[in-house]
Amino acid sequence: MKNITFLTILFIAAFSYNMAAQNSIRFGFQISPNLTWLNSNDNTILREGTNLGLRLGVMGEYYFTDRYAITGGLGFAFGQGGSLIHETGGNFFTESDLTNPILNAGQKPLPDGVQLGYKIQYIEIPLGLKMRTDEIGYLRYFAEIPVFTLGFRAQTRGAILTSDIDEEDLDINKDVTPINLSWGVGGGIEYSITSNAVLIAGIYYNNSFIDITDNDANKAGEFIDAGIDPNDPSDDNFVTSPEDSNVSIGGITLRIGVLF
Repeated sequence: MKNITFLTILFIAAFSYNMAAQNSIRFGFQISPNLTWLNSNDNTILREGTNLGLRLGVMGEYYFTDRYAITGGLGFAFGQGGSLIHETGGNFFTESDLTNPILNAGQKPLPDGVQLGYKIQYIEIPLGLKMRTDEIGYLRYFAEIPVFTLGFRAQTRGAILTSDIDEEDLDINKDVTPINLSWGVGGGIEYSITSNAVLIAGIYYNNSFIDITDNDANKAGEFIDAGIDPNDPSDDNFVTSPEDSNVSIGGITLRIGVLF
């Protein structure tokens, strides 16, 4: 996968460089820090903190007029996600083979208030529409509305935090959906450093359409017999309900790059 991705980036860069001579296509690179968080449609699942991540990759712009362009690219997004507090505990990360026997595949319900963390790496393909002003001195201002991004999950690390458990760097790849689709808007400035190169700086907001979490988890329920030991998951009187919330990723990216 890494070799194929690397060769694809090289191909796009070489193709864009050859086409740039026509003055209708520009290519470049970005190294863009970002902050991401998780949103849930379940009011018992609360956002807790943000992740500091990074986007890097190649960018391309095809100008069909002097001020309007179709944008695209290929890149990597690291550390995407955030943390959620589940007011109602239960069995989570049920698809992943965790090393801790207490946590593995829902062997024991996690308590109310458990905090689950996600750090996801995506391979991303963005597509957008860019509008820019005429050059004012060395500057142009631009807006990119909208930007759609197709993401392919590459790797996911998770965390489980309770009063008794502090587990991080867990492999939870199977508990995150393999494809993500998001929309966004952004804007910023272009600063000409030579006749053929510009520096890019801008702010982008994005949010995903797709539920990124697996829905095979279960919320803890109630015991039919109040005298049953709540720490005994083997008892058939323990009633659970599906954890079918929708969780999306939101984020703000400081885009920093150069175009040729």
